[in-house]
Amino acid sequence: MAVAIVTGASRGLGRVLALALAERGWEVVVDGRGAEALAEAMDGRPRIHAVPGDVTDPWHRTALVTTAFDLGGLDLLVNNAGVLGGRGLAQVAEQGLDELRLAFEVNVLAPLGLVQEALPLLRASGGAVLNITSDAAVEAYPEWGGYGATKAALEAWSGSLAAEEPGLPVWWVDPGEMNTAMYRAADPGAAAQSPLPEESAVPGLLALLDDRRPSGRYTAAGLAVEEEAAR
Repeated sequence: MAVAIVTGASRGLGRVLALALAERGWEVVVDGRGAEALAEAMDGRPRIHAVPGDVTDPWHRTALVTTAFDLGGLDLLVNNAGVLGGRGLAQVAEQGLDELRLAFEVNVLAPLGLVQEALPLLRASGGAVLNITSDAAVEAYPEWGGYGATKAALEAWSGSLAAEEPGLPVWWVDPGEMNTAMYRAADPGAAAQSPLPEESAVPGLLALLDDRRPSGRYTAAGLAVEEEAAR
């Protein structure tokens, strides 16, 4: 029985990925900051184990890993939870430092803390780490500097973790533009023209798991294209 943790699963990519894994027979531990929203998103689906809370809380991270342990171990950790930072996007000259500090807490430090907590279980199972990143980590866009900085930091420690844990696949994946609440908050017009995560990102992420690719940076779109070409 495979067990996964998926953070930020009350909506968007985290929700549809968690449900897709459950449909494949995985036991999936999910979290979100609102208990009611998380329960509604999961809609009483079997194999879903909701643990409401904030990933920046060390006690909550322990609760996630403990739940996975009680289910038999941990085979996949998906660090998906993220924020734009405070009120959203801003030019570098106007970036609120408190807002940026919050974004680093959620997007960089919390995932790292969860990895550190989960490593013993992942090593024991030969599991994998999947960190959701962004093209803003490697491309410069106006007003995306703060968010992009957090994702660049996430990618930096992901690469180091991969080098330090050669027996543990570590993937950092750019899911591409998706019509999610976060992207709608940043750019409503572009979000409305973007595909839903279940259409664009999830097929590539599932292909990554199926193929158990080597550690590295991937794009969900590229993975989906390669999977289709291989059929």
